[in-house]
Amino acid sequence: MADDTTPPLPLPLADLHHDLGGKMVPFAGYTMPVQYPMGVMAEHLHTRSDAGLFDVSHMGQVILRGDGAADALERLIPMNVAGLAEGRQRYGLLTLPDGGVADDLMFANRGDHLLLVVNGAMKHLDMEILTAGLPDHEVTLLDDRALLALQGPRAAEALATLVPGVADMRFMDVATHDWDGAPLWISRSGYTGEDGFEISVPAPRAEAFARALLAHDAVAPIGLGARDSLRLEAGMPLYGQDLTAEITPVEADLAWAIQKVRRTGGDRAGGFPGADRILGQLDAGADRRRTGLLPEGRAPMRMGVMLYDSETATVPVGTVTSGGFGPTIGAPVAMGYVPAGCAAGTTLYGDVRGKRLPVTVTDLPFHAPRYVR
Repeated sequence: MADDTTPPLPLPLADLHHDLGGKMVPFAGYTMPVQYPMGVMAEHLHTRSDAGLFDVSHMGQVILRGDGAADALERLIPMNVAGLAEGRQRYGLLTLPDGGVADDLMFANRGDHLLLVVNGAMKHLDMEILTAGLPDHEVTLLDDRALLALQGPRAAEALATLVPGVADMRFMDVATHDWDGAPLWISRSGYTGEDGFEISVPAPRAEAFARALLAHDAVAPIGLGARDSLRLEAGMPLYGQDLTAEITPVEADLAWAIQKVRRTGGDRAGGFPGADRILGQLDAGADRRRTGLLPEGRAPMRMGVMLYDSETATVPVGTVTSGGFGPTIGAPVAMGYVPAGCAAGTTLYGDVRGKRLPVTVTDLPFHAPRYVR
């Protein structure tokens, strides 16, 4: 795993980012584009109106093989893996013995193996968990494929000009399609709240494929800055901020991802790390919850801002974990943790540089998802 003394690594598309004028920054152990000359605001809005192309090759692509791989993976995540049909994908969580979350991920049934996509900053620690927890299975972190995300209402139109078969895919479908002799592993998914695709490409072919997509008039390159504001508007948690080893899935408002078969009374209830605490919270509730927050005025409330139940209270009741300006909303938006009984419409006060500013608890997401089901 990269540390502060390890120089960031280049991505397979480093030359393309340079040609496109990307502003490069270190992120998750790699040098990545935070924005392009269009700017974060315009990139965000372009993704909402047309199609944005993201380089997410820092993410970990993990192959899991072996007899009973789906059943085995259920020992590490509280999801219904065994019941996932071939050609389909689900959101999952690697949990810890105390009920916290080691990472969030996507897992897909690709017939003779499972494909997991994990967070870039966590992939080496995830591999330690996976290999230790699945000693009788083959667990491989790929290093020969890039990963692109094409997101937005015109994403299907643009991708279909190169790969016609994607037009028939539904949200969370996965399939292999050929492009100019290169096998593309495609899922109809993403992390912006828009329709779109994540596309695993052999690394030597990634630049040519990305340039072919960018030749479409709907497609523009998008950096990390807009990726963050898009997922924030969509109410999606970011691991390391909104989701950590100290936060349970129930507290994170991710109980929807735990299918009935893995819950109390289900045919395969429990059996995963932290099951006692997580199932207990599913049944009885948790003391805190992740929620949306709408600051008044134009000043964003960012990660780390403490929340109070009055302008004069001395003990915080919650904290902001993600925040910024929502270009689609036209106002600041944030997410954070508040007491479970703190209903939508409640006014709290964020401490911003010594000033208590009002913020309203609200339901998530801020921008309704537009998936093709």
